[in-house]
Amino acid sequence: MQALHQSGIIVVDKPPNISSAKVVARVKRLFGAKKAGHTGTLDPFAEGVLVCCINEATRLAQFLLAGTKRYEATLKLGIETDTQDSTGTITATKAVVDCTEQRIRSTVKKFIGPIDQQPPIFSALKHKGTPLYKLARQGRPVQKPARRIHISKIKILEIKLPLVHLEVSCSAGTYIRTLCADIGKQLGCGGHLQALKRTQSSGFTIQQALSLSQLEEQSLDREVNGSLISMTEALADMPQCRADQDLIKKIRYGQPIRKTDIDFGGSSKNLMKQDTHLKIVDGDNALRAVIKYNKNQDNFSYACVFQN
Repeated sequence: MQALHQSGIIVVDKPPNISSAKVVARVKRLFGAKKAGHTGTLDPFAEGVLVCCINEATRLAQFLLAGTKRYEATLKLGIETDTQDSTGTITATKAVVDCTEQRIRSTVKKFIGPIDQQPPIFSALKHKGTPLYKLARQGRPVQKPARRIHISKIKILEIKLPLVHLEVSCSAGTYIRTLCADIGKQLGCGGHLQALKRTQSSGFTIQQALSLSQLEEQSLDREVNGSLISMTEALADMPQCRADQDLIKKIRYGQPIRKTDIDFGGSSKNLMKQDTHLKIVDGDNALRAVIKYNKNQDNFSYACVFQN
């Protein structure tokens, strides 16, 4: 094990049958990082992209959590479970009849766009500080109110009844197992999520992901730095400003930042209108701060400051 003093993002291809927290703990231990976290959990039985933030990059999670997710999911029709996935107890079975390809496709289309989705009672959401899944296992299930989510795309990859293979692009906070259960209900035969793989999260794809065994090899060979995605790259969609020495000094001492301190490169009007975050990098392209323009005060406030 080597001590990892740099900060950045490691994209892990999470294997099934392990919790996201255990994957993060393993990454942290493998590389001796001081801090580690992730930008969106995966259920233990699921696999795929788990974005791990290392050291100071843990502070970027707030900007990455809301990103679009993409999944490959297998819906099994005719069987309902209490967890809405294959790990739960069967609660109902029904013959899969009248489920023609045309009817399945038309039913799936109804879930595209903004919809209200009821979070499952077996979830990590909390009620009075206790995760819902713990209450459900104790026989005290709590149903949270429906939440507005957005499903931008559902592509049917294959229909081989009772299985329907889907590719789903959706907003953060979407439960794919609930989506599968709801599709099953609409079809009248019920259903549950049999398998799930996340292929994109927070702007990172499965093609960038490394397995735990690959990361372990890199740790032994002291090549982990090659896997790190810099904090600047991690915020690829955030507008950027390159700081001069005067601005870096202001950031270092936490001094107020005025509009005249920022070189917007001709995009100041759009940034002011959007009221968005702005990343500040130095001459080496290292992230030094994330700031936000306050319309009412006509100045900037610090969201994060990083010391190199």
